[in-house]
Amino acid sequence: MKISLKWLKELIQIDNFSAQEISEMLTAIGLEVEGMETVESLPGGLKGLLIGEVIECDKHPNADKLSLTRVNVGTGELLQIVCGAPNVAAGQKVVVATVGTELYPSEGDSFTIKKGKIRGEVSEGMICAADEIGLGDDHSGIIVLPADTPVGIAAADYYQIETDTIFEIGLTPNRSDATCHLGVAKDLAAWLKVHHKLAKPVSIPDLSNFHADSTDNHIRVSVENQEACPRYSGLLIDSLHIKESPAWLQNRLRAIGVRPINNVVDITNLVLHESGQPLHAFDADKISENEIIVKTLPEGTVFKSLDGVERKLHAEDLMICDGQGQPMCMGGVFGGIDSGVTDSTTSIFLESAHFNAGFIRRSSMRHNLRTDAAKVFEKGSDPRITIDALKRAALLMKDLAGAKIVSSIIDLYPVSIKPAEVSVRYRRLNELIGVSLEKDQVALILQALDMEIIDKSDTQITVRVPANKADVQREVDVIEEVLRIYGLNQVEMPDYIHSNLSYSKNPDNHQLKSIVGDLLSANGFFEMMNLSLSQSGYYDKNLTHLKEQLIYIHNTSNVHLDIMRPDMLLSGLEVVQHNQNRRQEDLSLFEFGKTYRKQASKEIVESSRLSMFLTGKKQAENWLATTTANVTFFSLKSYVEMIFSRLGISGFQQSEMEQEPNFLYGLKYHRGNKTLAQFGKVHPTIQRNMDIKEEVFYADLFWEEILSSLPTSRPTYSELSKYPTIRRDISLVADHSLKFGDIEKIVRKTGKSLIRSCKLFDVYENEQVIGKNKKSYAVSITFEDPSKTLKDKEIDKLMDKIISQCTQSLGATLRQ
Repeated sequence: MKISLKWLKELIQIDNFSAQEISEMLTAIGLEVEGMETVESLPGGLKGLLIGEVIECDKHPNADKLSLTRVNVGTGELLQIVCGAPNVAAGQKVVVATVGTELYPSEGDSFTIKKGKIRGEVSEGMICAADEIGLGDDHSGIIVLPADTPVGIAAADYYQIETDTIFEIGLTPNRSDATCHLGVAKDLAAWLKVHHKLAKPVSIPDLSNFHADSTDNHIRVSVENQEACPRYSGLLIDSLHIKESPAWLQNRLRAIGVRPINNVVDITNLVLHESGQPLHAFDADKISENEIIVKTLPEGTVFKSLDGVERKLHAEDLMICDGQGQPMCMGGVFGGIDSGVTDSTTSIFLESAHFNAGFIRRSSMRHNLRTDAAKVFEKGSDPRITIDALKRAALLMKDLAGAKIVSSIIDLYPVSIKPAEVSVRYRRLNELIGVSLEKDQVALILQALDMEIIDKSDTQITVRVPANKADVQREVDVIEEVLRIYGLNQVEMPDYIHSNLSYSKNPDNHQLKSIVGDLLSANGFFEMMNLSLSQSGYYDKNLTHLKEQLIYIHNTSNVHLDIMRPDMLLSGLEVVQHNQNRRQEDLSLFEFGKTYRKQASKEIVESSRLSMFLTGKKQAENWLATTTANVTFFSLKSYVEMIFSRLGISGFQQSEMEQEPNFLYGLKYHRGNKTLAQFGKVHPTIQRNMDIKEEVFYADLFWEEILSSLPTSRPTYSELSKYPTIRRDISLVADHSLKFGDIEKIVRKTGKSLIRSCKLFDVYENEQVIGKNKKSYAVSITFEDPSKTLKDKEIDKLMDKIISQCTQSLGATLRQ
């Protein structure tokens, strides 16, 4: 939320405080200032521009279309300026940019005036046209001011250029009292009264001149849904002249980021940001049968909103309808295209209502219409000020649009909303705040916050909470209000802090993530941090089998991110695509994150995962190896196994993945039906849909399953063997379907404790040499006995057993 310092100063006397001091006060009372900026009603603020008088104007000796002038700008010396404007003449009052001035034209970039020579004659400035200084689009000639304009004054003073400081406040959802300048001023006044003994009241706009010019016109209003609309007020205004707002009003709105439209709409926006009461103006001539009905409409009713979009209504959307039941406006959220104010409007019905916060919030979120009015209503507007807001707007329209008030104020308020009455125990207040406050000090703070004290005793105080503080309903809420104004910084830190010992669960999830993260980082990986949100459109093109498991959300900030991600693949591929598009093609990435899926039982399952991505070259090009190999499936496999080895996970099964939509091919590590990891090459169709040209390898580690598979016993250690190892190689020919894991299993079972390692170092396929559907595995086996040196006879005997077992169990034969 943007708050104007200049506007605040019109409401409360704070001239003795700097903008920095005020920002610190606002932050102290819970209106955290997230940023400050200086804004000007005109870019550059016309700095360096002066009002001058052309004393002499002669033809340039070296150019027919240029003039050589001498200009008085009030400095005591005449400036020689070369001017190309056709309308320059002696005796004119003009706008002069002196040397060093930076100009901000209406179009194009800014530029600085320099002293120089033009066709051989010195030029010490520039006589300006309107478009050259951002005052319009006119470039037909220089600006000529009235003859009585004083010479030497700053152009910023002549044009009344305004400079303001804008506070960007991070308004929390509970602060319904601070959605406007008056609310912020009242909060600031409470702080000043308590801490600076300044009891100056906040200046409320004077409404005493309000009166109806006539009451001959009438419009019927009925509220069918009083739960959604507890109070509805309105007024008929006629004889309007729709035009551009005066400069002061436009400047005020632009300063806080609101675009001026016309005088009527600008006035409603001014009242909103001044008092916190949204208003809506209907073209009175477009209200059928002179009747307004506030009600909900059947599900699916079409409403064409002000932005030209046809929206299908929900049965709970509160609508402002005409006498024929046609929707003119979504109450408190957005106007309709057929009932709004246009340049030809002469008569309006001005609405000022109090809507139920829940109804407005749901409609606003449902239709992704996050308007300023909706943001106020959903926090809880003040039901007391609907009439005052009408009067304020009507008086401004009389001044700025020549309006006449042609009806009495309509006010439907069947059940008055009573302010909350809350009792606060002094003992409880002091316990929560951590400071022992005097009873009189508590009363002073509450009165400064406009809370009426209705009862007081030795043990507690009871107050009536203003209706603009919709979130203050309980004792603890009032205590929070007291603490805000007392000051969090005044609560002293104790000398001693007492705490209990805490123990993390075993295994420690965070510690293990750090271990694995450090391991991957040491091997050249970079960590990603993606959103848990994704686009359902990805799954329309890629992983259609997951569509039934998608969890949809209503994301008003970014409508494209409309689901919780069901896997880590596509969000990771987005990162790969982003990097490859920026010529970063050799990527090693990992991410710890969560996935979300909806089961057939409608239960939502949240899973922790570790994802890894490899693409590009194994290592950067260098002078020793000008061509380096690309990463492969086995590169990724080695990292997965490195993680398992570091965590002490062993004894898992290995299966080839079949018909897995994510992968073209890959492996799955599992223990029975419990999957620990699956990894492989990303399917080319998915890569194409994600616009990724280089092949990508992806690993998906099921982190929760990995944690549950960690060894429960302490690791054991043994002394390094003093005896040598012996290696033997064999080549086995077997069916194409045979897996190396089957061979390794038999080798280890046969050799038992003497097998140090069993590795595959070559695979050979050739129908003419070894036969059709046959494959040759070259395997190296390393033997070791920690108690003695093995002899060749022992090794030969073991090798014969291994070959025999492979022949009998696997149908493999020794390749000769």
